[in-house]
Amino acid sequence: MATVTFEKATRRYPGTDRPAVDGLDLDIADGEFLVLVGPSGCGKTTSLRMLAGLEDIDSGRLLIGRNDVTDVDSKDRDIAMVFQNYALYPHMTVAENMGFALKIAGASKNDRQHRIAEAAKMLDLEQYLDRKPKALSGGQRQRVAMGRAIVRNPQVFLMDEPLSNLDAKLRVHTRTRIARLTRTLGVTTVYVTHDQTEAMTMGDRVAVLDGGRLQQVDTPRNLYARPANRFVAGFIGSPAMSFLDLPVSDGGVDVGGFTVPVERSVLDRAQTGSVTVGVRPESFVLSTDGSGIDMRVEVVEELGADAFLYGHVESGGVRHDLTVRTDGHNPPPIDSVVRIRPVTSAVHVFDSETGARLSA
Repeated sequence: MATVTFEKATRRYPGTDRPAVDGLDLDIADGEFLVLVGPSGCGKTTSLRMLAGLEDIDSGRLLIGRNDVTDVDSKDRDIAMVFQNYALYPHMTVAENMGFALKIAGASKNDRQHRIAEAAKMLDLEQYLDRKPKALSGGQRQRVAMGRAIVRNPQVFLMDEPLSNLDAKLRVHTRTRIARLTRTLGVTTVYVTHDQTEAMTMGDRVAVLDGGRLQQVDTPRNLYARPANRFVAGFIGSPAMSFLDLPVSDGGVDVGGFTVPVERSVLDRAQTGSVTVGVRPESFVLSTDGSGIDMRVEVVEELGADAFLYGHVESGGVRHDLTVRTDGHNPPPIDSVVRIRPVTSAVHVFDSETGARLSA
């Protein structure tokens, strides 16, 4: 086991205008499960491949434990990687696939058999050891790939979207298995995904990247409750947070004639006379006292206990799209007008120019 440290690590591909990873500073604790998440092209897979030694680092440093591995070959970094496509040898049995790296490293036959048996028991693969990959399901192949990493007993596990080829139900089952397994083993794990649900449910901490830059790294709860900027706020959470660019008024911001209270100290930090207000779907309530904002309902998604209302409000001649969560047992009909108001304590305020968080 070991810590992992990126020190201003940068990777620029030839012929590109900007780095794929730009000055990444990130400390990963010993035994931590850290998830790298972000949209396509944000630099998360490149960061993982830099750690694996599969991509060069153009500037900065990379440390595993106390060792600078910036220029160390991949095979000498004591890491094990689980790929998106599993990368199993089709002509080898499950046992041979799991033990191949050990065989190449010169481990004895008895040692290989012992480690394979332990990993197979851990992953419920004992009855499949003599099968070839083509005789396995996608979930079983994924477990074989995990087993191949486990038998090596590495300092760091690297996982590059290992669940993306599985169906939805199997993804849920397998992600809980991976999270439980890595915590049992206590091995430092860096996990890449574009799926924020995986990120929020699996990671001890989550690092959000965009455009090659680290936007925020924090616990899943803090990312959701206190996003550092508008990008993180919009990326984390499903359905996404609603945003309204609103002028500053006395006591807060005005939307459709209704004043959303915001502390003066927050508004004073804005660089212009307007701010961006963010509200999550569950932070709106249907008004029962006549106060609030009129929203026209355009789409209703009924999900049993909850329903999501998709609609819009008009303010100063500008349309603002909103998503509101409400009771799923009696949702309002499509094309109706409902009066809503945000829960003041749950309103997020961002600078309209920079996107940086202004609220406490």
